[in-house]
Amino acid sequence: MAYPPEIAQHLPELLQLESLIERGGKHLRARVLTEITVEEHQLPIWCIEIGSAANDVPAVGYFGGVHGMERIGTQVLLAYLHTLVERLHWDSGFHQMLERVRLVFVPMLNPGGLWLSTRANPSGVDLMRNAPVDASGSVPFLVGGQRISKHLPWYRGAVDEPLQPEAATLFKIVRESLHSAPFSLAMDCHSGFGFRDRIWFPYARVDQPAPNLPDAFAVRALFNQTYPHHSFYIMEPQSVSYTTHGDLWDCLYDEYLQSGKGGTFLPFTLEMGSWLWVKKNPRQFFSWIGHFNPILPHRLERVLRRHLTLLDFLLEAAVSHKGWQPEGELRETYMALGKERWYQ
Repeated sequence: MAYPPEIAQHLPELLQLESLIERGGKHLRARVLTEITVEEHQLPIWCIEIGSAANDVPAVGYFGGVHGMERIGTQVLLAYLHTLVERLHWDSGFHQMLERVRLVFVPMLNPGGLWLSTRANPSGVDLMRNAPVDASGSVPFLVGGQRISKHLPWYRGAVDEPLQPEAATLFKIVRESLHSAPFSLAMDCHSGFGFRDRIWFPYARVDQPAPNLPDAFAVRALFNQTYPHHSFYIMEPQSVSYTTHGDLWDCLYDEYLQSGKGGTFLPFTLEMGSWLWVKKNPRQFFSWIGHFNPILPHRLERVLRRHLTLLDFLLEAAVSHKGWQPEGELRETYMALGKERWYQ
């Protein structure tokens, strides 16, 4: 697709993504889910699927760019997608694995926010506060989601207003490509919270264990045992840090539970600790983008490779989920251990 020159300035990630789609060719199923209008430009929300199209295989979804100023989330996913696309050209073992799994990429859910370098979408709505779900109990003022004004951060949108088009697009692709699978994982890549990289899972709306707490506990144990030198992640329910209204993943998770499908859908959020980047390079504090993204080239390169092991682990864990997912008494044990770890 031909774009005007300002795209390269405002949204180079879009050009990189479409270059990867071209490079992947027949091995990818790529489609534009919808388009967002920003400053007279039509910006596509791309979805790329790799692997089996059957509904009886496990699936993994990779999502990024929900908050426009957190460009690093999109960039990490593009780095991973680049690796997978190159493997498609030479790795026969990878092709065999793909017969047993489906990978779904939406690296730029909020292209308008990326264009404008804002947390919200072009309508001023924070997509991660936009779902029709309210937190139980108190939430942090503003941060937990507010309906006062779109001119303040963390705006949820008006009461009874439909989902924003970006959020509706996320719901559609998750329902079609992840909820249809017997086992699925999702990873949504963000930045900007603290000095440590965190992996969050439901719930964000309430400080209570989710039914899949044993599975989350098992994922944590499996990753730490398999990759002991990647201990820089803190894995926890989001509510351990703070609770919020309108969390998209809480809503999609509860919807799956209520569907009675009997499988597993477990969404995760990667929150890259951007305060560490500012600490190492204090000049970033004076740049809005620098609050949320590594600026120096060597640090950006380090971050782009730092999380590839985690993203690859999710793929392999989904393919082999029957080998580690707890059942029976072990499930009860993991539920008790999870409650002791995160809810005491």
